[in-house]
This record gives sequence, structure tokens and C-alpha cells, in this order.
Amino acid sequence: MTIRDPSLGLRRLLGERAVLPGEPTYDQVRRVHNGLIDKRPALVARCLDATEVAAALNVGRDAGLEISVRGGGHNVAGRAVTEGGLMIDLSLMKRVIVDPGRALASAEPGTCWRELNAATQAHALAVTGGTISTTGIAGLTLGGGLGWLMSKYGLAADNLVEAEVVTAAGEVLNASTDENPDLFWGLRGGGGNFGVVTKFHYALHTVGPTITGGYIFYPYKKAAEVLRLFRDLSSALSDDMSTVLALIRSPQEPRELLAGIIVCHVGSENQAERDIAPLRNIGTPALDAIIRKSYCDVNAQFDFGFPNGALNYWKSSFLKGLPEAAIETMVARFVQAPSPMTVLLIEDIHGQVTRVPVNATAIPHRAKGFNLLIASVWLDRSRTQANIDWTRHIFDELAPHLATGRYVNYLDDDEGLRYQDPVRAAYGPNYDRLVELKTKYDPDNVFHLNQNILPR
Repeated sequence: MTIRDPSLGLRRLLGERAVLPGEPTYDQVRRVHNGLIDKRPALVARCLDATEVAAALNVGRDAGLEISVRGGGHNVAGRAVTEGGLMIDLSLMKRVIVDPGRALASAEPGTCWRELNAATQAHALAVTGGTISTTGIAGLTLGGGLGWLMSKYGLAADNLVEAEVVTAAGEVLNASTDENPDLFWGLRGGGGNFGVVTKFHYALHTVGPTITGGYIFYPYKKAAEVLRLFRDLSSALSDDMSTVLALIRSPQEPRELLAGIIVCHVGSENQAERDIAPLRNIGTPALDAIIRKSYCDVNAQFDFGFPNGALNYWKSSFLKGLPEAAIETMVARFVQAPSPMTVLLIEDIHGQVTRVPVNATAIPHRAKGFNLLIASVWLDRSRTQANIDWTRHIFDELAPHLATGRYVNYLDDDEGLRYQDPVRAAYGPNYDRLVELKTKYDPDNVFHLNQNILPR
């Protein structure tokens, strides 16, 4: 039976945490990190636990409403927000419990990495999180979780040991290697396709709290040389060191073009100095800010490039390599970016993340190599089409150098319209198993506002 006014049911359930259009907090709670997303849910259910999530989900399903799920709200595609449906908002769920004796942490899905890091680093412990500290733990972990610690400790998903999940049927399940192991496998990389995760349990590792990190940037005339250095050093990087290549414009006027490498090193200070030394051997840098600092600071060292509410349009793919032709295209085309906030990043993939079998988790990307992210970021809405067009153009020009794999967390909202089956590309050999799992746990595709895996 369809409920004529589901808002009444949500009001009884949540009181003022059921938010409707026109109410004072509505515009605030419907917003997500990407200012390009401007959708208007019919209802927002701001839940505090799994029981409330299950009840809100049941109300939405009974009313025939499309369901979206918002954790940290950082995903570029904006799938956390439904147009005219029910948004289940988990952003108030921020409880974090750290058990330092067992090196475990329990965290709710509204938590961002900055908050989880603060709690775990109080005990000199950490788990792989995003490269941006404002990212939510939920979306990043469920999509696999590339991050600064992946070369040493694997992906965020590799460190997930248990999850509490509300299924499409409104059941609350635990998922681990012992309970519902098939669901647990799918949660580690399969995105939000299988349910609403209301609690994450992570294995923690000793990190810092003081480590080495920061960035070194050179004048743009050195850009090709910096890219070659990044490529050539990748084959010899230790597990302790993670690097990201960055083409950017300086945050300060006159916003000059720069090319550099962003670093996180969790080893000893002496070893870090030895490992980082080659980065300083290609001339005089415009900026050298690689220093000893807290892991929390390292995880936040590039936050300034992705301010909340800025407009974002991304394109991303794993690369076949970094041949000279790819380097030439990147260096030549980045100069033409319409926005001074836009960045071209390449993440180096090596170490522990590559030692996990391809079929051990839903995310299959276990080969050494590089992941490209072209992140257009701007503030002036009148420049939206120019920024989108430039991003698509450089991505298409780089097509000969792109591998088949795509990282699901970086897929934008129009992927299925422009590029052939990006979700299958994101899951590769694990895709068919994920379809079977989707068919079992969400046969009606209730959770389809994601990079969607269709049930049979």
C-alpha cells in the first residue's frame, strides 16, 4: 500500500529531523560538497542509528519514493541526493570508538577522515583514509579507498573487519568474514549497491603521530621533467612512501603554473630524508614544504584545493603507463584549463595494495601503476560549460594512454552517457560476482543512486 503522505510517518519517527522543502534547514541539509549538484529531495530523514535508517527506508519504499543515501556528501557525482525522493541523511551519525589495546576503531557513516584521524591519532594509530581529510569515511571505504597509507597498509576497504548494514528489505545485518561473508566481500569496493552501512569497524596500525609529508613544486617549465621523475622513481618506492604527481596553479596571485609531487612518508626521519632526496635533485623548487608534521596534517595537506561548495567536474582512469606522448599532452593541455583551481593528479599505486589478490575484495585494482584524476574545480557558474568541455577534451586526448580500469569513487555523473560501461570497467573480473550479490540483497535495485550494478 502506498502512503499518501510519507512525511507524516517520518515526522512521527524522527520529529524535527524529518526535513521538508521550505523548512529553515532544508537547503543546508540537501547540499553536498560539489556545488554543481543542486537537487531537491521531497523528504530528508536525518537518522541517528540503524533502527531509524531501517524505519525511514521502509517509509520511503512504501511511498514509492526514490531513495538516496548521504554519508559525508563528498562524492563528485552527487548521487547522495535524489530529485523528488527520500534522502536518508547519515551526517549526524559521527560516533567514533577507539580500542587501542586491540588496535580497532568503530565509526559511524557521518564521520569524515579528519574526525576519525583525530580519534585514532590520539593513540598513534591510523587506517588508510582519503587523500583529502574532509572526505567521508563511508563512501571512500565502500568504493575501495585509495589513500596516503595504502602502500604500507592497503586500501581502506582492506582494513574493514566488520560492518553493520541495513538491507533493502529493512533488515539490520552484520557483515564480516564470519557473518554474511558474501555481503562483506561486496561492501569492500562495491559502493552503496547492497545496503546502508551504519557502522564501520576498522583494523588500525601504528602511524606517527609525527611523520614526514608535504609537497615540492617546481616552475612549470620543469613540468615534463617532474613527470618523468615521478614515473622513474615509482619503480623503487618503499612501502613507507606514497606520492601524488600534481599539476596546479599557485593558490596565491598571480596564480603561476607549477608542477610537483605531494608526499607522505611513514618511516623514520632519516629514511624519509634519504627517500625524498631525489625529489630535490632537478633544480631549484618554487616551493619545498616537505617537513616533519602530524599525520593529521599530512592527510589535510591538499584540502585547500577542494573547498566545500566549489563546483567540481572530474574525469579519471588508471593509466597504461607514463610514456613521453602522455606527458607531452598533459603538460601542453593543462595550461589551457579555464579555472586556476583545476588540478591534474596522478596517484602512484604500489606496495601492500598490490599484494592483495584481485578477487579478495570487490575492488579489483591490484596492479602497480598510476591512477589519473583530472579534477576541474571552479566558482563561477557562468564558466561551467567551459570547464566541463576542457575536462572532457583533455581526457579524450589522453585516451590512447588510459587503461581499462576505472576507480569507482572518481566516476562523475555523466560517465554512462559518454564512456562505455564505466561500472563494468571499475569492477573488471569481479563484476559478474557483484551482479549475483546485488540480485540477492537488492533485487529491486532500491539502492540505484550510486555507480549502479544492475541486478539480474
